[in-house]
Amino acid sequence: MAGEERIRIDHSFRRELGLELEGNGVSFCYQCGACVGDCPSARFSEDFNPRKIMQAVLYGMKDALVSSTQPVWQCSNCFTCYDRCPQDVKPVEVIMALKNYMTRHGVVPDGVEDLAAGVLKTGRSAIVSKVTIKRREELGLPPLAEVPIDEIRALVGEAHEEEGS
Repeated sequence: MAGEERIRIDHSFRRELGLELEGNGVSFCYQCGACVGDCPSARFSEDFNPRKIMQAVLYGMKDALVSSTQPVWQCSNCFTCYDRCPQDVKPVEVIMALKNYMTRHGVVPDGVEDLAAGVLKTGRSAIVSKVTIKRREELGLPPLAEVPIDEIRALVGEAHEEEGS
């Protein structure tokens, strides 16, 4: 058709991404949209849509998916799509696999590396300040549990060793 851009389906990228997942479950996505219905990230961002991400993965649209500005970085990893998917495709795992793929290839948005470094340093993804502690006390919340930082660092170290082998 005149003026329409053709989509080239690239099964090799889908297979490459499938190595991160448990099998080829992404192929069972029939685009019902259940993953979008209760998605908190989709609710607060016009750009984030797990159904569209799954469609791009099905078509193997690597160029559209592998970008530091790609909306997959907006996923909160809440697992709502995982619970809602009638085909057990596990969209959140596909999104995490995309994030891991991009991280390995150095394609991450500003701030992600700083966040990861903070987690390795403190074991938390957010800074716990004196104000945070005081506010928790005012609200009658229990003190935050100690983070087993040595265990986290050991796990991350093991993951890096496995990647290198």
